[in-house]
Amino acid sequence: MRFSSCYIPTLKETPAEAEVASHKLLLRAGMVRKLTSGVYIYLPLGLRAIDNVARVVREEMNAAGFQELLMPSVIPGDLWKETGRWEHYGKELLRFKDRNDRDYCLGPTHEEVITDLVRGEVRSYRQLPVRLYQIQSKFRDEIRPRFGLMRGREFVMKDGYSFDVDDAAADASYAIMYDAYMRIFQRLGLRFRAVEADTGSIGGNFSHEFMVLADTGEDTIAACTSCHYAANVERAEVVWKGTPCTTGCSPYEQVATPGAHSVEEVSAMLGVAPERVVKTMLFTVDGKHVAVLVRGDREVNDIKLKNLLKAQDVQLASGEVVEALTHAPVGFAGPVGLDVPIYADAELQGATDYVTGANAADAHLLHVDLARDAVVTAYADLRAITAADCCPRCGAPIELPKGIEVGHIFKLGTKYSDAMHAVFLDENGKERVMIMGCYGIGVSRVVAAAIEQNNDENGIIFPPQIAPVQCILLNLDPGKEDVSAKADEIHDLLEEQGVSVLLDDREERPGVKFKDADLIGAPMQLIVGGKGLARGIVECKDRRTGEKGELPLATLPEALAAWMETVRQGWQARMA
Repeated sequence: MRFSSCYIPTLKETPAEAEVASHKLLLRAGMVRKLTSGVYIYLPLGLRAIDNVARVVREEMNAAGFQELLMPSVIPGDLWKETGRWEHYGKELLRFKDRNDRDYCLGPTHEEVITDLVRGEVRSYRQLPVRLYQIQSKFRDEIRPRFGLMRGREFVMKDGYSFDVDDAAADASYAIMYDAYMRIFQRLGLRFRAVEADTGSIGGNFSHEFMVLADTGEDTIAACTSCHYAANVERAEVVWKGTPCTTGCSPYEQVATPGAHSVEEVSAMLGVAPERVVKTMLFTVDGKHVAVLVRGDREVNDIKLKNLLKAQDVQLASGEVVEALTHAPVGFAGPVGLDVPIYADAELQGATDYVTGANAADAHLLHVDLARDAVVTAYADLRAITAADCCPRCGAPIELPKGIEVGHIFKLGTKYSDAMHAVFLDENGKERVMIMGCYGIGVSRVVAAAIEQNNDENGIIFPPQIAPVQCILLNLDPGKEDVSAKADEIHDLLEEQGVSVLLDDREERPGVKFKDADLIGAPMQLIVGGKGLARGIVECKDRRTGEKGELPLATLPEALAAWMETVRQGWQARMA
């Protein structure tokens, strides 16, 4: 492949629209171009990178016993209405009507379609398990698409589905996919963690996210420093190992706290530590109101609240609702006398003599004993984990790195098969509902995440398996016949060895070629020039480490193979 005949429109300057590193570098390296908000054209090098990810995904999915198919991107609305998601999915579902006034949507995911397919074909337990996947463009009408391929409206995704006879078989399918995903991301050369996660709008009762570790990630991970436990902070468990306090305190009394709305203001005014203050947060849960209590130095985890109450929708109550329930302005709510169900974080059982809001303007209560003074419906893990907490599995310290979600696997159970009557006859002729699993990888997002994790001030540093080309060969003197002949010879040698190579044969200054080579991010660079040929050498550069070297022309095939293996081993060692 020759640079002079390829469409690689690199840019010297970063476009104003670009925000994060991957967005900037994909644009500058001539790999993508924006068509409209959240929708991108994949240019040749960008498409090669996406195809490389897809190839690894296909190989591992096939090896795991899944078969590839391709489903339509346009989905009849009737299928989504069967499961209730037509109404509940939200504005991200792009709905439209055809000429016959029938409802359709652009598929953001394909649970309904695959379930409709299988329920029409599978009749007996002998036909199960069914394990299928596709790699296809999806569309989600994000309210605020941003960060290029990281959060676009249209994207390339692998979605896979399993149908099994019972929970044990479904667990086996889930384990097969978990192992396959571990192999996929290891092969792609990415530093990642598999983390326990919330199932979100997809549904189901168990899931793992696969997070590429990067400082620019939107998600925070709670990861043990000793064992393999890791979880998205939405799900990360906080284990309270104390015992309920049995010591009482003085009767509560109301004190004036004019203008003290926040924990910090109350603590300063009353001279108490923030952990002695109880925050009372009011939520609207599926149309009903509840209160959640946490320590003043903690934050409520609304996902945990949603899961505890098995709710569909959890929102912070509006200011109007808070005032109606507490008869006080926002900032003065408290549990004493509050006429709504009250759920308290388990940690609050460990002490007494708290400060709470008084449900009165500019007032708080001192000496509150929750067991005595409030009616707590239940104590549960309801707060966000912090770096000061310990691992819920082994008790070791945890860390909170940032991550980018690139894969998600779910055990769906019967959410879709129940709604769509996807059933089979067991060995006794009894009708039973299929147990489903769902497994997604954001193929185009993997490319962006790889760049977020691997870049420097000069450009992209692609892992070898993802790189659109593994080697960039720079001809520094294209006007000299001997140099061009040697460059062509090396180009052909690399291709014979199965190495994808881009020969920069342009009539450009060496500085331009060096900059573009670093920008595009191929793991290996080779430099051929008149001065090097006179000395009997070809220069080489490891893009990841920046280490430069020289390869003798006399034994070039052997020297080249040995150097390339060293580069590959360097990437593998980085993953260890």
